[in-house]
Order: sequence, then structure tokens, then C-alpha cells
Amino acid sequence: MTSTARTARTAETPAPTPLPGPWDTRLPVGFAVELAADAHRSRDGRLLLGGAPPRLLRLGPTAARLLDGGRFTVTGPTSAALARRLLDTGVVHPRPPAGAVPARPENGTENAHTTVVVPARGRAGLVDRLLARLRADPQTARLPVVVVDDGSREPAALARAAARHGATLLSHPRNLGPAAARNTGLRHATTPYLAFLDSDVAPEPGWLAPLLAQFADPAVALAAPRIIAAPLGPGVRRGVLDRYEAVRSPLDMGPREGPVVPLSALAYVPSATLVVRRAALGAGFDHRLRVAEDVDLCMRLYAAGWRLRYVPGATVGHHHRTGLRGWLGQRAGYGTGAAELALRHPGQVPPLHAAPWSVAACALLLRGRPLPAAAAVALTGVTAARLARRMPDADTPVRAAALLTLAGLRGTAEQLLRCATRHHWPLALAAGAASRRARRVLLAAALAEGLLDHRRAASGLDPLTHVAVRRLDDFAYGWGVWRGALRRRTAGPLLPRIVRAATVPARRPAGGRSAPSRQAARPAHQPSANLPAPH
Repeated sequence: MTSTARTARTAETPAPTPLPGPWDTRLPVGFAVELAADAHRSRDGRLLLGGAPPRLLRLGPTAARLLDGGRFTVTGPTSAALARRLLDTGVVHPRPPAGAVPARPENGTENAHTTVVVPARGRAGLVDRLLARLRADPQTARLPVVVVDDGSREPAALARAAARHGATLLSHPRNLGPAAARNTGLRHATTPYLAFLDSDVAPEPGWLAPLLAQFADPAVALAAPRIIAAPLGPGVRRGVLDRYEAVRSPLDMGPREGPVVPLSALAYVPSATLVVRRAALGAGFDHRLRVAEDVDLCMRLYAAGWRLRYVPGATVGHHHRTGLRGWLGQRAGYGTGAAELALRHPGQVPPLHAAPWSVAACALLLRGRPLPAAAAVALTGVTAARLARRMPDADTPVRAAALLTLAGLRGTAEQLLRCATRHHWPLALAAGAASRRARRVLLAAALAEGLLDHRRAASGLDPLTHVAVRRLDDFAYGWGVWRGALRRRTAGPLLPRIVRAATVPARRPAGGRSAPSRQAARPAHQPSANLPAPH
């Protein structure tokens, strides 16, 4: 059940362009999988907790035996079906076989496996540095590179940079946006894979091989590296925004690898650097979107049945914006994309995604009175008891259920804090203006959330400065969300998603094939998701 209103699409709201699905999802012999570090397994090996979104899985005897060492290799249909099921739930990570990476072209680019596409509007200096890095890395030195000039005001400088490094230059007579520029490169390329790199990135040596290795799985359409702050020049001191962006950039998806799944903690990956399977992209990005085209592409690929992987072992630097005006404008711009996404993918970008019991318990605790607090404790206890009955085969069912329930309650509380200070701050300010108690609660929430983030982020800023920048970040993003919602006349990006159990859009079988067998590994129970919405 969900409280998210499904707004009917109007003639002004185009439906997402469908993409072709994978023609084969069978994992090849020699492909290995490894238990995720954050997955928890019972002592008898039959019960697993983990995945994206988190869930409980019961393993059959064969599956438990294969996974005894925390890793196994596909040797036939049975192990391939189990590996596929576990990969798709996110409790294991892929470990492709040696030699899965295509060989580097030795002579020329006619037999290249990957085309690098760089969309740019001006920024000739950054493009020149990026191309120099690509030519200096043995893995990318001989790959074909396409620079797409998206309506630069000084095209000659960009043309000189492309020519200096042997890149092909394609030009738009006027600015059409990054999605259209990438699509121009896509149409020009003939290789099976494409690497899209924004002009302001600085890839680390060896970044491409771990991403290409993911395509040993025939169902993978996209692989993305971790985007980190690029080093500053010698003698340049990091300012306040530099230090904040180094740990809180919306492009950095964190250190944990995993599948990219809507409504999970890793709901999308940014388009600053992406490696894609050309055959999966169809016409490519939605050129009508100026922002959030990367989130839209991830959702469309997932809906078509493709798998998407985030690989933080590959790192790419990024020259973050650290001028206050540009930084705030960028954050607000990101926020405006939420309305377009909500119209194209209803219910998939909620500011709050939680179970009704946890929302009710938080609301009762917010009353600050003994009786509502007792009711919240009782509600949490009932939820834990029900969960314990669903997993009697856990090592300690009562303890495990209590910990999971408290984790769910904490997750919802943190999401509510974020809603008050980010997506819904105009409503929170209005409530604070009308009520002294609401004002105190809002100030406490803004301070508590900022201090909690300061502790987690380790930005190097003093606590009050970190809190202040955090609130500016939220103010700009929330302003963009409201501006986009008003312009598109939709409340979609502001509405919570309240569900009994965490769910993700069902995959349709690709290529007419039936879904993998669920006998070896079947869901036992799926705990309530209390996960952040995409930025």
C-alpha cells in the first residue's frame, strides 16, 4: 500500500522512452560471486540478511553449501541460477573471471572495444587536461575519443584541444544540453561499449578495467565508478566548500559497491562518468531533460530488466564547484529535476520511504508526553514480536527482530529530520512561525541532523560551520524541488511513500525467458525500508 498519489500524465508530460531488455541473463561458467561485507548469515548458513533493499533470504541445502566459503563460482545451470538470484537481491557481489576485460587495442582504434564520449560546452582547458589523462593511461591511450561541442561560445579553443589529442570533434550549432550531446556521441560510436565522461572529471589510472569487467554478466547495461574530489593544485588551500564537497558531494555515492536499484540506498549513479553497453541504450538519454537525465536513464534501464553496478574500486576525480553562487545554483538545479522524475516515474523519488508503524511511532514520540511515548514503545514492541515470529530459524529471533525494528525506527526518524530540513523546509518554517513549540522542534531537528552528519562525514570543518553549510545545501536543493513542483504543477516529489514492506518495481522477464528459479534462495521476509531518496 502506498500514500503516493499517482498523478496522471498530461500531454505536456511525455512518458519515459522504453528501452530494449537484455536478451540473455545467464551467467557464464567461471563467473564468481562473493558474499557482501554487510550481509549477515545465521550460524547454520541457511538464513541471510542483506541486499538492496534489505531483506531476509532462506537458502536451500545446496545453496547454503555452495556459499559456505563466502564465495562460489558458476560451474553449471544450478550454480548460475543461484548466483543470478543472489546478485539480483544484492547479498553477493560479482567477481568476474580473469580476462573478462577486453584486450587493449594495439594498433589504431579500428578494433577498439570502447569509445570515450566527452560532452562539453566551452571548458577547453578542462577538456585538454582530461584528454591528456586518457592518453597517458595505457588502458585508454588508444581508444577512440569523441568530443561533442554543445554550442560553445568559443568553439576554436575546444577544437584545438580535441585535435591536440587525436579526438574526433562533433559540434552542435546551439546548446542542446548534456543528454543530447551524449546521444550525439552514442550515434557516432560503433564500439560495443561507451564511456561517458564529463569535461570536469579527472579519471585515476586504471579506472576503466574494473568497470568493463562488469559486462562479463550479459545482463549488465551500466557500470559506474566512485566520483571523488579531484586534487587541488600545489599551494591551493581547501576552502570551506572544498572540504564540505569532498565528503558530501551528490556525485559521490560512497565506498560500498552494489547494484543500482530504485528506492534503495543506491537508487541511481551520476552521469559524470558512466560505462554502458551500447546495445542496451536504444536512443540513449532523454534529450528533453536538462537535469536528472542520469536518474531517468537508471530507472528506465532497470525497468527494462537490465542490471546496473556501482564499482567504487574504480575512482574518478571531479572538479567540484566551490564558488558559493555557482554551488547554490547547482544544488537548486538538481532539485528541479525531482518534479520531472516524479511525473515520469510516479512514486519512485519520494522524500520519505518508510513503513506506517515507524512513521506512527515517530509521530507519537514527537508529542513529548508520557502516554504517546508509551504507545510508541508498545507499537515498536508489537512490530518486533511479529517480525520474530516470521524468522524462528534465526540464531536469536527475539534479539534479531528487536535490532531490525529499532534500526527501522531510527531510519524513519532520520528521514523525517531530512524532510523537515530539506524537501519540506518551507512547510517547517511556516509551522515554526505559527507555533513556538514547532519552532523549538524545528531548530532542534536542524541542529541534531547537522551534528549527526558532521560526525559521520568527518569533513574537517568545525561542527557549527558544517551544520551551516549543510543547511545551505538543503535550502538550495529544497528550493529547487519546490520550484520544479510548482512549474510542473505536481506534488509528486513532495509526497511520502508509506509501504507495509519495502518493495521495488518488479522485473519483467527479459527476452521471453522465465525468471530464475526461486527454490534455491527465496525471500523469507523483507524488513521495512528506511532509505534515502535520490538527490
